[in-house]
Amino acid sequence: MDFLPHYEFQKCVRRYNGHYKVKTFSCWDQFLTMAFAQLTYRESLRDIQACLRAAGSKLYHLGIRSRVSRNTLANANQVRDWRLYANDPFGVDLDQTAYALDSTTIDLCLSLFPWAKFRRHKAAIKLHTLLDLRGSIPSWVVITDGKVHDVNLLDQLVFEAGAFYIFDRGYLDFARLYRIHQSSAFFVTRAKSNFEFHRLCSQPVDKSTGVLSDQIIRLKVFYSRQGYPEKLRRVHYLDADSNRRLVLLTNNFTLSARDIADLYRCRWQVELFFKWIKLHLRIKAFYGTTDNAVKTQVWIAISVYVLVAIVKKQLNLDQSLYSILQVLSVTLFEKTPIPRAFSATETAQEKVDSGNQLNLFN
Repeated sequence: MDFLPHYEFQKCVRRYNGHYKVKTFSCWDQFLTMAFAQLTYRESLRDIQACLRAAGSKLYHLGIRSRVSRNTLANANQVRDWRLYANDPFGVDLDQTAYALDSTTIDLCLSLFPWAKFRRHKAAIKLHTLLDLRGSIPSWVVITDGKVHDVNLLDQLVFEAGAFYIFDRGYLDFARLYRIHQSSAFFVTRAKSNFEFHRLCSQPVDKSTGVLSDQIIRLKVFYSRQGYPEKLRRVHYLDADSNRRLVLLTNNFTLSARDIADLYRCRWQVELFFKWIKLHLRIKAFYGTTDNAVKTQVWIAISVYVLVAIVKKQLNLDQSLYSILQVLSVTLFEKTPIPRAFSATETAQEKVDSGNQLNLFN
């Protein structure tokens, strides 16, 4: 927790009046308790209470100043503004210029979460994420109910001049794309199958790289042309790995066609991010059923992910995020510097690998 800026956290608490009528169980206590639940894979509020009370003598040094009770924690998750944790102060300045935007749906039980009605017999929330591709760090996250269409989230983004924004065709809206263009930013997206255009010219391509065509075009449909009156670039690419043909649209005319295709392929990192947090963090089983409790848990889970990524970067750890999370889950209360804990695991692995065992296939 030394990697988390405590002063910035307290600024968020003051901004949203987090300590209103709070006597003992502070917002910091709440965050540490929920982070403990994420890092150690706790199943329920009772589980959290039992484990923390068993380590009662160590909680003060961890930073938890109050006695942890499941009722107190449940009440804090229910009534304290989830924006305390959504106003994320834990990002890393990696000087990124490429972002992938996508969303994932988290299914819920309609009888327990009636406020998140998605289908007739189904409830869900959506996690919309703008992922910094070079560091796989979420730089912008919004949680909505499952009915919100992905393309509406483009209205909430503030685009960074010179940056690339990569998304799938679910975000294809030419008026919104033109707003990205007017912000001096670049976009790379897929064209829909019924896309109509006028070809202005074709540029030479090297088909051995997988690029089938590179064209400068204008939109043909009247309303689309009203939304985006400028020229566009259309790149037709054959992905040899999946044997799929991709038709890409961009407003960047300087990068090579292969670089545009490679940029779009990097969009897969946001899918891997969603898969990772669903597998390794608790965002599919919830400790509370209210809107506020669900958003609080999801935001603290994302903060824990970012915090582990910060630790990995600043300490130059070679282990994967998954391995770091596993080691932390069993050493949270150990008074051992983090680098020493991982150097010990490396030494142990080297001893196993260099043992005096015969090779079965030698």
